[in-house]
Amino acid sequence: MPDSADILFLIVGRGGSKGLPGKNLKQIGNLSLVGYRARSALKSRYCSRLIVSSDSPDIQAEAKRHGAEVLFSRPAELASDTASSADVVLHAMDWIEKHEGRRYGAVMLLEPSSPFARPEHYDQAVELYRARQAELVVGMRETEVSSVFVGQIGSDGSIAPIVDKMLSLSHLRRQDQPPEVTMNGALYLIDWNAMRKHRKIYANPSSSYGILMDRFHSIEIETMADLAYASYVIDHGMLDASPWQSTSP
Repeated sequence: MPDSADILFLIVGRGGSKGLPGKNLKQIGNLSLVGYRARSALKSRYCSRLIVSSDSPDIQAEAKRHGAEVLFSRPAELASDTASSADVVLHAMDWIEKHEGRRYGAVMLLEPSSPFARPEHYDQAVELYRARQAELVVGMRETEVSSVFVGQIGSDGSIAPIVDKMLSLSHLRRQDQPPEVTMNGALYLIDWNAMRKHRKIYANPSSSYGILMDRFHSIEIETMADLAYASYVIDHGMLDASPWQSTSP
């Protein structure tokens, strides 16, 4: 049986990003997004092993340079923009079970596009996973606006559904609405057995938990503007950069 404390950290990144070409190798303060992920992962006290899943030799080499293992190349069918994260995780699990004959307690899925998770965030996720016997723990952030003010606009420009929700409130000020959260892409800690059972990341609501992270550690990079903002945050010392300073793997 796998040990619940035995956590496989998995960096995932394909070479063909369309929104921001070459995204996973883009640099912030002379460190690639892949480098940010690898360095912080290796500083987590619960990182039993760090591997990378990618179709790109350049991403593989960059991950290896920062201490990750390259066990396989991701097959082409899992490197398209339609491939799901669940399929990528399952492929890594299948490879390890088939070629090494072993299993881990859980997989910590790390996407380079959310580079600023700290080792403490990974540790907090693992401790929550253990304490709640969870199947899933994900990183979360507060939303910029309440869902009361969010909806769809009709083909004729109508915003009636949004106004209907607003009229149901006694207080319309945004600051009077209770905080709401959403996933930030910073981490996905997935129980190995649950992933085998459900074959998808989001499956069991009653066993799904989140850790709340602040806005800077929750930055997601999908466009050049996002990259510029993330660079500004690092260059101006708005985040402590020590979790991503060089470490010996």
